[in-house]
Amino acid sequence: MTETAWGAAGGRTPRPGQDHRCDLRRDHGRDHMGEPMTQPSAGDRVIETRGLTKTYRGGQLAVDRLDLAVPRGSVFGFLGPNGSGKTTTIRMLLGLIEPSAGGARLLGEPMPRAARRVLPRVGALIEGPALYGFLSGRDNLVRYDAADPATDPRTRAQRVDHVLERVGLAAAARKKARAYSLGMKQRLGLAAALLQPRELLVLDEPTNGLDPQGMREIRTLVRELAGDGTTVFLSSHLLDEIEQVCTHAAVMARGRLVTQGTVAALSAGTRGRLVVGTPDTADAARVLKEYGVTDLVVAEERVTGDLPAPAGGPPDLAEVNAALVRAGVRVRAFGVERASLEDVFVELTGEGFDVAG
Repeated sequence: MTETAWGAAGGRTPRPGQDHRCDLRRDHGRDHMGEPMTQPSAGDRVIETRGLTKTYRGGQLAVDRLDLAVPRGSVFGFLGPNGSGKTTTIRMLLGLIEPSAGGARLLGEPMPRAARRVLPRVGALIEGPALYGFLSGRDNLVRYDAADPATDPRTRAQRVDHVLERVGLAAAARKKARAYSLGMKQRLGLAAALLQPRELLVLDEPTNGLDPQGMREIRTLVRELAGDGTTVFLSSHLLDEIEQVCTHAAVMARGRLVTQGTVAALSAGTRGRLVVGTPDTADAARVLKEYGVTDLVVAEERVTGDLPAPAGGPPDLAEVNAALVRAGVRVRAFGVERASLEDVFVELTGEGFDVAG
């Protein structure tokens, strides 16, 4: 089933056809290194949840006591493998389904009770757009716009043409929606969410089905929207996508929140990987091992390894470099690779990031 929520009073479009090695932390007031997190104040939170939980029939726990805080003006990445509870969370946030326990506030208002007041200020694309296949892309947007009682019919054509141009569909505007590719349908759904200025834009896997060029265009558009003052809440299973476009992120696994914070802080809190470029790989590996560097990998003129955990006292990198030189190692390159969000996920959960999971 596909479902698209948007900013009309009704809040929805038509629906055609409708453990393990980790401790997923309960103390969400601390970051993944155990340090207190700086949370945005209540007035600065566009999305806030407390103990948000969804259990389906048969006892399937889809979302487990989620505490989330999304600051105003951020591009917030909601990250996790497929099946980790991201879409269920978004549907609860927008009032499309009821939580089993806990609550959520959107733009400071309780959901779903305040849905009629809140949704006109929110644009959303969830699980792919719901479209009329027999209508052209342009006529679909005209329908969306006409269903919103807040819109001015005198400027409808101008609005529709503007968003078609903005998402790169102007040339295909008169083509029937049923003939659109998956990527084109994603673009059309995004265009529908952009027909009116919104305080908050919620996008569930917005680059699904897009080619690399299309993905770049959507990332650029998201940055432009954020620059205009729109808060963007973006779910994805693509770690690279989150790193490239988001200012903040939350990581989900098996329905539970692993961590949240700024992307920079999440990456900085994870141990980097030391990289030494040298033709003397055996000697370099020996010295690095003496300094507590683990998981050493020796390749052609390159040695890499994990720095010791902060609790163990990471070595002074200048001293390590000097020790290599004293040992006669010809150092051609020396540095620490920045940790990626994938590194964060693996370190926190002990699992690989299986996008098909």
